[in-house]
Formats: sequence, C-alpha cells, structure tokens
Amino acid sequence: MAKLRGKFLELVPAIVLFVAIMAIWQAAVSWGGVKPYLLPSPRSVLDAMLDTSIDWWGHIWATGLAIVGAFVLAAASGVLLGTMIAWSPVLSRALMPFLVFLNTLPKVAIAPLFLIWVGYGILPNILMGALIGFFPVVINTAVGLSQIDHDMIDLGRVFSAPKWKVFAKIRIPNAYPYILSALKVTATSAVVGAIVGEFVASQTGLGYVIVTSQSSMNTALAFAALIYISIIGLLLFAAVGLMSRYLAPWAEGTDA
Repeated sequence: MAKLRGKFLELVPAIVLFVAIMAIWQAAVSWGGVKPYLLPSPRSVLDAMLDTSIDWWGHIWATGLAIVGAFVLAAASGVLLGTMIAWSPVLSRALMPFLVFLNTLPKVAIAPLFLIWVGYGILPNILMGALIGFFPVVINTAVGLSQIDHDMIDLGRVFSAPKWKVFAKIRIPNAYPYILSALKVTATSAVVGAIVGEFVASQTGLGYVIVTSQSSMNTALAFAALIYISIIGLLLFAAVGLMSRYLAPWAEGTDA
C-alpha cells in the first residue's frame, strides 16, 4: 500500500499540470474568443477521438506498426553498427564519416526517394522512422562498448579470454545503460519519422488523418490524431523504460 501511495504521489505534479493545461485551454476557447478552427475545445477534441465514423483503430494500427517497425529497425541497425565501430578501428574510420553524412541529410527530402525505391505502403514509413532514430543508438553503443574499466579488460586477458568473449561478458553489459538511454531518444524519433512518412504519401494512418483534416479545416480531428500519436509514443517510451529496469537496474537514470 505504501509503495502504491508513493507511486501516486510521484504522479501528482503531472496530474496537476495536465488539469491546469486543460482548464486554461477550455477558458481560452470559451471566454478568450479563440475561433474553433484555430483552437478547438477539449470537448470537441474528445468527441473527434470517439467519432465512430472514423476508422480510428485502423489508423492507429497502421501508425503503431510503422512506429514499432521503425524503432526495432533503428535499434537493431544502430547496435550492429555501433558494435562494428567499437570492434575495429578500421571499420570506425570507414563508417563514421558515412554515418555522419547520412545523419546530416534532410530527412523530409529523402522521403519521396523511399517511395520511388520501395513503393507506397508502410515500408517507406518504417524506413523513414528508422533513418531518423538510428544515429543516437550507433553513437551510444560505440561509446558504451569503449568506455570500459581497463582493469576489467586486463582481468579478461589474465584468464586468456578471446576478444569475442570479452565483448560478450564485459563490454556489452557495460554498454546496456548507454544503449537503453539512446533507445529512449529513438522511441520518440521513430514517431516523428513514421509520421513524416505518412505526411508525404499515405492513405492510412494518423499522419494521413492530419493531412486530410487540413482540407476541411477540421482542427479538432487533427488534435485527436495528435493525441493518439502521443499515446503510442508514450507507450513505446514506457516499454523502453521497463526494459531498462530489467536489463540494467543498477544504472537506472544514468545519462549516457
């Protein structure tokens, strides 16, 4: 009981802030003279979220699948590339300039190219989200694998452990906090990338709902889609947080 009460007390500031924002929002619409097409009321947004004439579940599924796919692809490719960079100085010198160049490219400009290369559908949205989210994972993985106590490395050498075993038993566990910290950033970046992909060309998904709502000036519908997008992002971020507590409970809260 005491533990649950402590958890609730931790949430009180967030709850108070949320209620205050809703109150200010409602007051601005009701008494501030703000036009509904500029800022709809919270009630209008809630009605739009519950509107059964819109296939919300279909749009949520499409966007959620794109976001999770982008996150998994970014995490897998980022860890792999980061490991390659930490494993070999030659690979590091070869890969890093290319990865930095790729990260500096304007992602919105690349989205139409994905449509040409892979066609329409969910795949270009996954690729866009992964492209935006993978770079922090690469850097943090490489740093985590490199920033290791040399006494631990020497201990492995004393026992004649091969390089791969030192990586598996010493370097990789040491990199967990760094990788998990990057995955929290990637969880939000994947959301942005997937939605950008849906903006460019898509006939389903929450990004598509936002684009179509512009033509009818239905701002409440756009707000409803944004809230659903935020919920998906929060759930993914929370999943990474749970993973962090399981894999690296000793480093909870560590900043890489």
